[in-house]
Amino acid sequence: MATMTTQATDPPRLLQRATAAFAGGDLGRGDELRLLRAAAAGDRGAAERLVDATYRTVYAALHRLAGGDPELAADLTQETYRKAWAALPAFRGGARFSTWLYRIAYTTFLSHARRPRRLLPLEEELARTVDAPGPDPEESAGRARAAEHLRKAVLALAEDLRFAVTAHYWRGLSVREIARHEGVSEVAIRKRLKKALDLLAVRLEEEGP
Repeated sequence: MATMTTQATDPPRLLQRATAAFAGGDLGRGDELRLLRAAAAGDRGAAERLVDATYRTVYAALHRLAGGDPELAADLTQETYRKAWAALPAFRGGARFSTWLYRIAYTTFLSHARRPRRLLPLEEELARTVDAPGPDPEESAGRARAAEHLRKAVLALAEDLRFAVTAHYWRGLSVREIARHEGVSEVAIRKRLKKALDLLAVRLEEEGP
């Protein structure tokens, strides 16, 4: 039980579990800019290559934000790309395309979250977790609860802290890239991350395992 309590109140450990899902997939800077210019000029093949290079990470980040709802994540991913293509002529390349795209995905999720509806049928999700074949149903359910508590705590953070945490841990963006996108120093982003983690630790400790 002590182990479960420690994991449930350790935001960095819980957040970092998702980071590996975002390894790789990004285009080189030169290829990215070339494809962006071609896509903005109407080259459908270039647009498809950009989607191929970024879809997995966009979907995975939205899947995490949506609490593991695959249908919602797919719908939000489709909406993200629709908005991205509409806004592509305004993209100036100050940040990586993947960072800019994540911001669109993030705001798309927040727009959905503010609607008067459930984000996730949590009871059904937990039921699937418990019923699925695996090591220990009780342990699986405990991890699901811890992940859901963390997700809700992250979404309750102030906007600047929430974006820093989700971009860094759930999208896997570097501190440098987030700082460039936000127009602040890397030190400022690191301070945001530290403040967010401190707040999350307190919130999760208060809620208990």
